[in-house]
Amino acid sequence: MLLTSTLRSCLLLLGTIGGLQLAAAQTPTTPVPSTAAVPAPKRQLQALRIREAIKLDGVLDEAVWQQAPIATDFIQQRPNPGVPEKNKTEVRVLYDDAALYVGAIMHDSSPDSILREITQRDQFGNTDIFSVFLDTYHDQLNGYNFTVTTSGVQLDGRYSPAGGEDFNWNAVWDARTSQRGTDWIAEMRIPYSAIRFSNAPEQLWGLNFARQRKRDNAQFFWNEVKPAVNGFVNQWGDLRGVRDIKPPLRLSLTPYISAYVNHNPLNAADTRRTTTSFNGGADIKWGINESFTLDATLVPDFGQVQSDNQVLNLSPFEVQFNENRQFFTEGTELFNKGNLFYSRRVGATPVGFYNVGLGAKEKVVRNPAETRLLNATKVSGRTSKGLGVGLFNAVSSEMYATVRHEETGADRRVLTQPLSNYSIFVLDQSLKNNSYVSLINTNVTRAGSTYDANVTGGLFRFANKKNAYAVDGSLIYSRRRGTAFGTEKSIDDRDGYKYTLGVGKISGNFTWSVNHRIESATYNPNDLGILFGNNNITQTVDLAYRKYKPFWKVNNMAFFWEIGHSLLYQPTRYQNFYVYHGFNTTFTKSFLQVGYDFDTNPTSYDFYEPRVVPLGRYVVRVPGNTGIVLFLNSDTRKKLSYGINAGNRTYALDGRLPRPRRFNYSFGFYPRYRVNDHLTFRYSLDWSLAQNQIGYVNGGLSDDEPLDQPFKGQIVLGRRDVATVANVVSVAYTFNNRMSFTLRTRHYTSNVRYADFSTLAPNGDEQLADYRRNRDNTYNAFNVDAVYAWWFAPGSQVSVVWKNAGYTSLLAEEATPQFFNNFNNTINTPHNNSLSVKVLYYLDYLTFKRQK
Repeated sequence: MLLTSTLRSCLLLLGTIGGLQLAAAQTPTTPVPSTAAVPAPKRQLQALRIREAIKLDGVLDEAVWQQAPIATDFIQQRPNPGVPEKNKTEVRVLYDDAALYVGAIMHDSSPDSILREITQRDQFGNTDIFSVFLDTYHDQLNGYNFTVTTSGVQLDGRYSPAGGEDFNWNAVWDARTSQRGTDWIAEMRIPYSAIRFSNAPEQLWGLNFARQRKRDNAQFFWNEVKPAVNGFVNQWGDLRGVRDIKPPLRLSLTPYISAYVNHNPLNAADTRRTTTSFNGGADIKWGINESFTLDATLVPDFGQVQSDNQVLNLSPFEVQFNENRQFFTEGTELFNKGNLFYSRRVGATPVGFYNVGLGAKEKVVRNPAETRLLNATKVSGRTSKGLGVGLFNAVSSEMYATVRHEETGADRRVLTQPLSNYSIFVLDQSLKNNSYVSLINTNVTRAGSTYDANVTGGLFRFANKKNAYAVDGSLIYSRRRGTAFGTEKSIDDRDGYKYTLGVGKISGNFTWSVNHRIESATYNPNDLGILFGNNNITQTVDLAYRKYKPFWKVNNMAFFWEIGHSLLYQPTRYQNFYVYHGFNTTFTKSFLQVGYDFDTNPTSYDFYEPRVVPLGRYVVRVPGNTGIVLFLNSDTRKKLSYGINAGNRTYALDGRLPRPRRFNYSFGFYPRYRVNDHLTFRYSLDWSLAQNQIGYVNGGLSDDEPLDQPFKGQIVLGRRDVATVANVVSVAYTFNNRMSFTLRTRHYTSNVRYADFSTLAPNGDEQLADYRRNRDNTYNAFNVDAVYAWWFAPGSQVSVVWKNAGYTSLLAEEATPQFFNNFNNTINTPHNNSLSVKVLYYLDYLTFKRQK
């Protein structure tokens, strides 16, 4: 909760990136106070059709640029909403049968006021930017973002109710920039193949421009975007005058070839430790019509994606990892409706990876930890009537572990993952007033005698005409049929449901919402989604007050409150109640951001920690506690900037057993040093200590351990100290706006030291136990990801990646709480090393057609 609220606060202060500028043909408007929860009147800009070719060079020296209407008079959105810009911006829009052209001149006070840090593609830096926003179906919900920095670095993204601002989306387009004295100039060419629009004779598109003047940390929009108004796309102006253009045939092929050299010294002695592989495949993009696009990846290769941040997991729930595979991050806003799609399920660890059946004197010599993906396909788009349709399908191959008999040396294969098909179908109808209704279905079908899964959900959001109040909700049904993998036992959570209902005030300085949610005891979307705990009844009340205009010595201020209460659904039993309060503000001159998150919780009851199903009989009692996190972020415009947070949680004394009080401490430190516009160093330190934590003994009890035998059939809890340290050092060097090198090194260590043990009885009673097996544990993880990337042509790239990974788990007497001992142990442990080269080349049908 604290982390979510902190992120929410930070996003509020960072604001939304994007932009549009007002033309000379714009309609005059009456000033409206920027803090009012009323959208600004929509400005209009006329695009000019051209016949002659435009040279994309960032100069705007063609005569036709001077003939186009001008968008100007931008309005500040942050830090002082509603203030007209002093340094003028002038934007013109041209078009022909193939593309939209945008030319922008950003006037400034002096050449050194224009900041120019060079970053990788899709990354913001200490630089000025110019952005173009297009809502090509004018539904005021979904849109495109095309951004260029002063150094010519390109960024692009999509906007949708499900995904918000998504910079994982990439398109093939081009831009050039230049600097002339106190001005900098941006020239963009956005081909129609990069966007989708209707076949209407005359187009009406939503349009906005934005300019970021980094020296002042100021953001300006052509059509004013008021922070007190709910929504972003609905606050854009209109682009008119685009006539007689046809959606082009969008057909492209991006083949790839890759080569790997992998060395794993931990392989069995009689197996190859150094292996090589060569791969080839392709991505295909086909515009089925003006609205819908098919994306397919054939024989994909995801070996170069960034390594996961592995952690020691002591909780009863799985760890959720970030998705780093581009195919599953790009253009998935429709599939993320309802949060029913966790893309890491596709190509995940085989379902039988941890339960390979072994006979007498057998051992596992090979057991792939990732399922090989054969292909994946997406069809998505939105009609001129606002109906979004999405279809996703992926097929993963069978996976086997190799088992060897220790005496005869004979090998046999054991199935760990059957041939599986994953599919999603989505219908999403955009409605007036920033509203929508959606239907989503996810399905997993597996070959052989195991189980299949299906989830179907309906979602809605209705806002009033003024976009001031809204009601939203969902109803989702999960269905599973068959037997658990590798057994004859029937699936026991065959049918389940979830529903949510919320109502609230969504615009203005003061907002609120009331929410209710139920997840039944058998609700399970985890075959293609992720849910950390079902069997819940939850109610929350959220309040927020935000002051957007500067006052006193601060730019803005935000207060948050939340009250929450939850019950176990079946049987109906109290779980927890909490009260949360958060605050943040940014100082005007220093741009120093400070804030805190505070919460208090009476005694709560954890029905998941005992790891016993069905829930309800066994419970771990958690004493009342209060926590606070303080955070501070310095001005990112400085060469040296940093972020700091520190937290403490204090628990009431649990008098049932002679145990000391529990405490949790946390600290984070995140400095960044920018040497120049090309080279940047970053470091992050996360430290936490949980003292006298009570939890399920990690790893459970074993039939092979004599000291566990007296406690078989019982639930053993341990009082423990858990100390965790994560260090990440990264270096980024950008040669130019097409070529970069990054190095990321991460070391993680977590130490668990047990002090005493107890047995758990029904209804939460604990009894100290004379349990003598040493259950201390130290987990270390070390990763290096070094990446050289060169975009040698639009959509085409060469990448060279070196990955180094090592993991150790030290048990009982081997476990050590000493950080430097763990670091040395991790460094000296044999690591897996991989060096790979990958080349992909973008082939566009329209380019071949023009050349022909």
